Amino acid sequence: KNGVQYTIPVQEVLDKVRDYEDINIPPNKRHKRICYVCAEDNADLKEIENKIKTMPGYFVGYDTSVFFISEEEMIRNHSKMPHGGVVIQTGVTGEDNRQTIEFKLTLDSNPEFTSSVVVAYARAVFRLSEEGKTGAISVFDVPPAYLSPMSGEELRRKLL
Repeated sequence: KNGVQYTIPVQEVLDKVRDYEDINIPPNKRHKRICYVCAEDNADLKEIENKIKTMPGYFVGYDTSVFFISEEEMIRNHSKMPHGGVVIQTGVTGEDNRQTIEFKLTLDSNPEFTSSVVVAYARAVFRLSEEGKTGAISVFDVPPAYLSPMSGEELRRKLL
């Protein structure tokens, strides 16, 4: 009937990165996959689990767990399409000053967030066109202030 999967970072890998260990770990060892499936009545659960775990290009090679749940639990706990992640970059400045920057994203609704980002960039492109800018641009070409519906003055007053 329905299913969702979550890609979860392996805590030991996060700890190694945060401890500045030089890691060379393939992606399928950095994450595990957790699947929640609401199967049709009388479905072959072992076959479903096997098809999931042997899906090439996505689940093969990953530590994958498959849990079968009721339709009610699927609706209650897994219907919002959440999304999230952590990006960690470490480095050294000077001779031995270790630096870490960590970005974390936690979304209740990935589709809602994504559509909001698309609208923000459309707003920014409109502002750029008002300034006479034309041609192809990337997200790196857009001033962050142009993503907000607030004016520069409002942004400085409210956020600085």
